[in-house]
Amino acid sequence: MAKAPATRRKSEPAPSNRERPNEPERYKASKDELLEFYRQMLLIRRFEEKAGQLYGLGLIGGFCHLYIGQEAVAVGLQSALDGDKDSVITGYRDHGHMLAYGIDPKEIMAELTGRAAGISKGKGGSMHMFSTEKKFYGGHGIVGAQVALGTGLAFAHKYNQDGGVTLAYFGDGAANQGQVYEAFNMAELWKLPIVFVIENNQYAMGTSVNRSSAEDQLYKRGESFRIPGIQVDGMDVLAARGAAETALEWVRAGKGPVILEMKTYRYRGHSMSDPAKYRSREEVQSMRDKSDPIEHAKRELAELGVEEGALKEIEKEIRKIVNESADFAESTPEPDAAELYTDVLVESY
Repeated sequence: MAKAPATRRKSEPAPSNRERPNEPERYKASKDELLEFYRQMLLIRRFEEKAGQLYGLGLIGGFCHLYIGQEAVAVGLQSALDGDKDSVITGYRDHGHMLAYGIDPKEIMAELTGRAAGISKGKGGSMHMFSTEKKFYGGHGIVGAQVALGTGLAFAHKYNQDGGVTLAYFGDGAANQGQVYEAFNMAELWKLPIVFVIENNQYAMGTSVNRSSAEDQLYKRGESFRIPGIQVDGMDVLAARGAAETALEWVRAGKGPVILEMKTYRYRGHSMSDPAKYRSREEVQSMRDKSDPIEHAKRELAELGVEEGALKEIEKEIRKIVNESADFAESTPEPDAAELYTDVLVESY
């Protein structure tokens, strides 16, 4: 009688001979590059602080989700993109991604305040900003929706053979949404050019990731779809840039998607209406003291010989840009009521 096939005990790991991306190396930035990363992160930080002030004054309505603390993720990853070919899509915590993509702070602040000069003509607000010219496709309020849409963008890149890659951001909360896994399956099945970026800021809306996720090592979430994952220090802009280069090399070679889990942290609540009572002030302060991405970059710049005076000049310049964006947003008119009926339907031939 033929022998039954040997079975593997549950305690034994599954054999793995799949090819994987190389382990990322921390990016070796020149002094000028690191200065530019520092400048971009500082712009996001000061812009978001100003947005918080305007929200408190009642000049920003609806929801407002700030990116403070997570600046290294957007700046590090998006600095590796090809702006002529690649596309970006994200969730509702989107201001930082737009700023890192070089979009005018005045247009972003005008959008936050619902003005006609805003990037979405004042109709998108904080959560729904778009710039198709820059290949920035939102800004999405539905949790996890951007992952499926980003997979569609990646399909378009492959179908059109334009050489582009999609960077699709989502958070640790969205990582538990069902449509995310449908998108993973399609992306790997069709070897689509997409980098799935999980911005794990530890708390989703208000529940810690290890209370809401049976597998809290989120970079492993693609394993059953054969999507390789990499866990990255998302508080280090150079680690983020190095991981981006590794992921983009893999994807551009036609090997399919990659998951980057960026371990980061938000200092503010989930949104401006969140008192964040689910964590202690001591925890937040500890992260600021030990892991702040801007302070980290500042220390490295000092080691490269950049003097404090030069950094103060950058701070002065950034504050001027942010104040001007706020002044612009407050002085520009609101959209005409007829604007409600535009951009509702796009006809395609």
